Amino acid sequence: MILACDLVVQNGWRELRPADPRVIELSSLLQRMPLHPPAVRGLKFRNPNGVARKTVDLVTSHPGYDGKRTKGGKIDREVLHDFLTRPEEMQAVAREIRAGIEDGSFERLPETLDADSGDAVEASEGRLLARRYFARERNPRLREKKINAFVKQHGRVFCEVCGFDFEATYGTRGASYIECHHAVPLHMSGETTTRLRDLVLLCANCHRMIHRGSTWLTPAELLAIVRTE
Repeated sequence: MILACDLVVQNGWRELRPADPRVIELSSLLQRMPLHPPAVRGLKFRNPNGVARKTVDLVTSHPGYDGKRTKGGKIDREVLHDFLTRPEEMQAVAREIRAGIEDGSFERLPETLDADSGDAVEASEGRLLARRYFARERNPRLREKKINAFVKQHGRVFCEVCGFDFEATYGTRGASYIECHHAVPLHMSGETTTRLRDLVLLCANCHRMIHRGSTWLTPAELLAIVRTE
């Protein structure tokens, strides 16, 4: 879906035909992807007609499309929404997926996740995984450990840039809630060992502002903006 939508974006949000060389190239690329074993693939698996039809589904799902819409699916709309709201990030994801197929990275991925690193304060992260779409693996225990360490040091949880405290504003519903940001983004570091000092606690607004645009800010750079505005 991501690669097809990326193709649609490059084509000015217009559908592509089965004979288009870009559709044929994408069909060939998708057939090399190891997510679906050859034994379960049909004769028409990811063929140019199917790829072209998917571009039609994506185009007709666009909010600005005023013609007859095709049925498409929920994932079509989710991926389309992500491209509309975070175009630079999604285009980067598409490039990374392409690179992973071409260099064989996906064929070397482990089949299971290590979602719990016990009492360790560091964990291996950053491998490419197939979930709703390809994403960087994140260890869920690191966020919890970072928050616990932060509370031990400061007595409460708040955004490290603007100081927003979810519990102070939302009461018990906001208790211990905060977003966790990697100071060095995983899409830049690749698979790496993340330590608590590599994580920054941010409110949703500051987190979005850091990620907004093609060049991401560091927490220190965003803090400088907050202080001068």
